[in-house]
Amino acid sequence: MHDYVASLVSEVKAKNPGEPEFHQAVAEVMESLALVLGRRPEYRRAKILERLVEPERVILFRVPWQDDRGEVHVNRGFRVEMCSAIGPYKGGLRFHRSVNLGILKFLAFEQIFKNSLTTLPMGGGKGGSDFDPKGKSDDEVMRFCQSFMCELYRHIGPNTDVPAGDIGVGGREIGYLFGQYKRLRNEFTGVLTGKGLHWGGSLIRPEATGYGCVYFAQEMLATRGQTLEGKTCLVSGSGNVAQYTVEKLLDLGARPVTLSDSDGFIHDEAGLDRDKLAFVMELKNVRRGRIQEYAERYGTATYVPNDPGPAQGLGHNPLWDRQADCAFPSATQNEINGRDAANLLRNGVFLVSEGANMPSDIDAVNRYLDAGILYGPGKAANAGGVATSGLEMAQNSMRYRWTREEVDGKLQQIMKEIHRACLETAEAYGVPGNYVHGANIAGFLKVAEAMMDQGLV
Repeated sequence: MHDYVASLVSEVKAKNPGEPEFHQAVAEVMESLALVLGRRPEYRRAKILERLVEPERVILFRVPWQDDRGEVHVNRGFRVEMCSAIGPYKGGLRFHRSVNLGILKFLAFEQIFKNSLTTLPMGGGKGGSDFDPKGKSDDEVMRFCQSFMCELYRHIGPNTDVPAGDIGVGGREIGYLFGQYKRLRNEFTGVLTGKGLHWGGSLIRPEATGYGCVYFAQEMLATRGQTLEGKTCLVSGSGNVAQYTVEKLLDLGARPVTLSDSDGFIHDEAGLDRDKLAFVMELKNVRRGRIQEYAERYGTATYVPNDPGPAQGLGHNPLWDRQADCAFPSATQNEINGRDAANLLRNGVFLVSEGANMPSDIDAVNRYLDAGILYGPGKAANAGGVATSGLEMAQNSMRYRWTREEVDGKLQQIMKEIHRACLETAEAYGVPGNYVHGANIAGFLKVAEAMMDQGLV
């Protein structure tokens, strides 16, 4: 089976040149699924894996828009509709200059298994644009979002494809996108998640990815009779996921000491507290400033710029070279390489719970597994965000809204179920304690069975 899987991965690389993130995601999942194929030869006969690595649909379009000076710009828009075997396509929109087709295919592929793990009926998709909202005025962002939706609206719907936010797409962008969809379609439906609370949004949705990542870490620690109380935690990023990861860590008595953005990171030996977190939220969500201002405000913190960084030959991220117990990478893909992982292990980190999508490269993952630490891969640990998006979809369908306590309770239960599924599946396939294989296989089995039931489509 390993020869078959290796051949399939090689074929994916040949058919999709210049898409290293997609190659990486496929290779990691296929390594796990080799354990399944010996027991389920019908999946190989039906070419389930070959079908999963091909998107059902890829939409590519231009997005012309005008800035405040009257200058015209043209960006690219994408939507990758990867798999709808268990429900409508579901996955975020990312607005960032790094966005390209390969990155979105990797994210959409990961989304298949993540959404399956939530136990909710959602397929996998992802989209976005190489537009960067950073430094743009509200009017410029609105004009871009309206132009973007002028094409996207043809391909989405509450029972077809339900996008959400991701990097660069927060409440402001979702609002502009939804308003344009409503104007074009003349209907008010739950076509986007992450909406404002006064017009169809769900309580806990902004917090869900960060909260869920911490809940998953809590479940992993419980297998060793431990809690987060008193644990020193490294957190990367300073956006939505990082902010609410820090908030929930504080709730549970942990001591988060780092945050970062694309310019550098801060290390606060005294630890973040409620007031410091409130400053970060105002800095990032309202003023859209840089994390360096945190160190200028608080004398307990030091700021380390990204220059020199990996591009200048450093080869690792010094954020991960700090004494700690737990790490919560919450920024972006491949932010931890093998050297970073070695530094984490050397500095005492024994738990990694991924808030971002695939933030650890394959070398880093192998080092975690070889060391036997608690490692929650993103498709399991950060599934709380899309799970709560699914709960928002359910509330929209019912024209009803649950209380904060109800949604948080459902989120905690979903994360417990994901953790249980990962552990039990890993045990059943002879790799006890391996959350990577457990998550990949558990997510895959549900999708594969649906594909078998629905025939060759």
